[in-house]
Amino acid sequence: MRSNPPRPAGAATVFSVQPMKTHILQHVPFEGIGCMADWLAERDARIGYTRFFQDPELPSLEGLDLLIAMGGPMSVNDETELPWLAEEKRFVRQAVEQGLPVLGVCLGAQLIASALGAKVYPGPHKEIGWLPIRGLPDPGFAFPARARVFHWHGETFDLPPGAVRLAESAACANQAFRIGERVMGLQFHLETTPESADAILNNCRDELAEAPYIQSEAEIRGVGPAVYSEANALMRRVLESITGD
Repeated sequence: MRSNPPRPAGAATVFSVQPMKTHILQHVPFEGIGCMADWLAERDARIGYTRFFQDPELPSLEGLDLLIAMGGPMSVNDETELPWLAEEKRFVRQAVEQGLPVLGVCLGAQLIASALGAKVYPGPHKEIGWLPIRGLPDPGFAFPARARVFHWHGETFDLPPGAVRLAESAACANQAFRIGERVMGLQFHLETTPESADAILNNCRDELAEAPYIQSEAEIRGVGPAVYSEANALMRRVLESITGD
């Protein structure tokens, strides 16, 4: 959130806070912002959406305080089938270049990587379910040495130029990265709530094949409230880090 500029000497002091203007890039109806909605509501954020499954129109970057790119089952390489991806990547690149706080979640992290010139490609393993990551030491942002987070991805990415790797897992080397202090990409979903987990299961359960890093639906649904709370608290830290709030 941004405070109003100082008033001239002698004028009455008035303190007010302008709402955080946030824009969400949403790729499918069943992957929303989860627990981030509460964090934004606490800041009286003004939230706009580009819902690519309805209308790919993008807003002006002018006046934006935060850009969040969410997940989806498509690939960032599907520009022939989904031509709006090229414009979305241009938009993300411009946001990064202008110094806006940008967060990418799963597909969103891959979009940041691709927009900045890195390759996105099928990973050695699909990761689906509540599986561990290992945080790497970093003075800019330190993930826990071990955290249990929600995954649903089959592709991975090379780190874009200037990126610092923040986390890894047994199945995927590049789990999280930051670029400077205002841009972060997460291959996993810290925003997950029981409702959002249910939504992706209902739409994507055909991907739950037997594989080393794919949990069953029963395992995913069997996770208790403490696991969600820890992931959501970590998401709050991420948002506070990139926005300086």
